[in-house]
Amino acid sequence: MLLASYNVNGIRAAMKHGLAAWIAEVAPDILCLQEIRIGAPQLSTALVPPLGYYCYWHHGERAGYSGTAILSRSKPLSVRCGLGPHVADHEGRAMVAEYPGFTLINCYCPSGASSPARFAFKLAFYDTVLDACLLLLQEGKRVILCGDVNAAHQRLDLANPSATARTLGFTPAERRWMDGLTHAGFIDTFRHFHPSLPGQYTWWPAGRERAAGWRLDYVFASSGLVERVADAFILQEVRYSDHCPVGISLLPDETQSSGCSQQQVTEPPSMWRSMEAG
Repeated sequence: MLLASYNVNGIRAAMKHGLAAWIAEVAPDILCLQEIRIGAPQLSTALVPPLGYYCYWHHGERAGYSGTAILSRSKPLSVRCGLGPHVADHEGRAMVAEYPGFTLINCYCPSGASSPARFAFKLAFYDTVLDACLLLLQEGKRVILCGDVNAAHQRLDLANPSATARTLGFTPAERRWMDGLTHAGFIDTFRHFHPSLPGQYTWWPAGRERAAGWRLDYVFASSGLVERVADAFILQEVRYSDHCPVGISLLPDETQSSGCSQQQVTEPPSMWRSMEAG
């Protein structure tokens, strides 16, 4: 199973520039999108990738802002929007999908750049995400958390760590949140396979030509699931956004019957679902 995550910085613009062709070529089994920047009135079948997917959209109340989506070749057991009673739910920043063998959280964390109040909002959203992950672990779930977390974890994850120390996106508070994830048993899948590989960025604030990048996009897997992760990747050559896709290759779950898995894969994708914010 190929799972990819991509901040598209506007789904309509990305599709216009060729995102659908990339999806058709790569054919991820699950594609989590962030910053789709679309509302219910703009949803149309033109946004469905050509291979056919179950499409779940969680748009924010504010037009052209934020939002997440999950595109899946097999139908999830369930999909819900939001992480509970949190103000960020009205911005469409998180979705939870249940699959046989794991629970997927797709999130788009706030940047926190506009004001101190907005930074506090970001930290509160971080706490909500972590609480949701811990609750799922307590329920015996195996969890994948992916998306744009709008922060770099380690000095290796940005081009100029000395110059950006304590800069927004690399503050101690933001990094402590990711420390909390790892202490809870979540594995940064990319660093699991590439612990010291430099230059692996997913966002370029001044353009890729300057190579001054940050790694803001992650796929975390709970410790009970990481043994199924065969590889993790960053696709820096994909340029439909100011971010690039990240993802993992997931081995089959031997606890699931082959007949059930095959039925899910071959079920014809036909669902078009707009999931209201909140």
